[in-house]
Amino acid sequence: MTEDKIAILALVRTPGVGSVTIRQLISYCGGAAKVHRSDYKKLINVPGVGEKTARSIIAKFGWNEAEKEFDNCAKSGLDLTFYTDPAYPKRLKPLYDSPVLLYSQGVIDFNALRTVGIVGTRKITDYGKGVTETIIKDLTPYKPLLVSGLAYGVDITAHRACLKNGIPTVGVMASGLDVIYPAAHSRTAEEMRVNGGIVTENHLGTKPDFMRFPARNRIIAGLSDVTIVVESAKKGGSLITTEYAQNYHREVYAVPGNLGNTYSEGCNQLIKKNKANLFSSVEEMAEDLQWVLGQTEPEAPSKYDKPEAELIFEGFTQDEGQVLALLKNSGDMQIDDMSWQSGIHLGKLATLLLNLEFQGMVRSMPGKKYALI
Repeated sequence: MTEDKIAILALVRTPGVGSVTIRQLISYCGGAAKVHRSDYKKLINVPGVGEKTARSIIAKFGWNEAEKEFDNCAKSGLDLTFYTDPAYPKRLKPLYDSPVLLYSQGVIDFNALRTVGIVGTRKITDYGKGVTETIIKDLTPYKPLLVSGLAYGVDITAHRACLKNGIPTVGVMASGLDVIYPAAHSRTAEEMRVNGGIVTENHLGTKPDFMRFPARNRIIAGLSDVTIVVESAKKGGSLITTEYAQNYHREVYAVPGNLGNTYSEGCNQLIKKNKANLFSSVEEMAEDLQWVLGQTEPEAPSKYDKPEAELIFEGFTQDEGQVLALLKNSGDMQIDDMSWQSGIHLGKLATLLLNLEFQGMVRSMPGKKYALI
């Protein structure tokens, strides 16, 4: 198991290898450690793996750094949760682009009965601050896990309100766990570790580069059953989070604001374009989501509790392997979503799916959806 974990850490550091490719490598080769033992001919046939990447894997690129990272996390009391671990968050597991590992610190129940994401502008107004604090207070009886991004504005207001009201809260970071950003929130992050904590997909020492924030936002959306946008301008990270939430088929609510208020324009547009439900109160949202006060266990198996299918991609073309990987990790998908996520043109994708149907691998469903057999 340790070798597998170090193998994944090494793959994460390998140039040209992202979360999707790592999962395909593991599925194709039968395990993370086996990826590094595979020969060039086998690796080059894995969807998304080119000549340079295959040679880097064979050379065990980043293996020494991965071993040091594994030891440093153990010494520092940091938790490493891998995609292959039973403890990996069940809400992230089915997602096509979910991280292959999570670094975390604190006391975090990723599989809490209810999870709520709260996001919004860094330039929070008095109105936004008041609304955020009221939402957190009113959420208290439902005992959710509150997810946000530890940023200025709405994020930090939500985290601090959770600390005040005893709600477990998790800050998803765009940096390594040892690089709290912004540094002004270090004390709050420390307090959160007692009832919640901090989490990231980035290795130790990673700086919060601009490109890492959208990736961070997908984790917030993926961990949350419902995402609430408190305040947002016409453009911003909050709207990126809502796009991910919609793609993941999660609920989105937006708090309406006054006309002419710059930091309500984004929320008002989300509501106008039917990309978000209008948020009026926690009570009404709870009714929409069929939350029951006092309920601590789901009445039926969770939609996230799907057993992971075993699938080896040998014998398929690169494009076919990519389609099968998408369906493996999503359960079922509409052809438009598959085209968007895979980058395969609709016409070509339709032909691929038909061929896979003939091979007995996939089946078509109503609404232009497809699933593995």
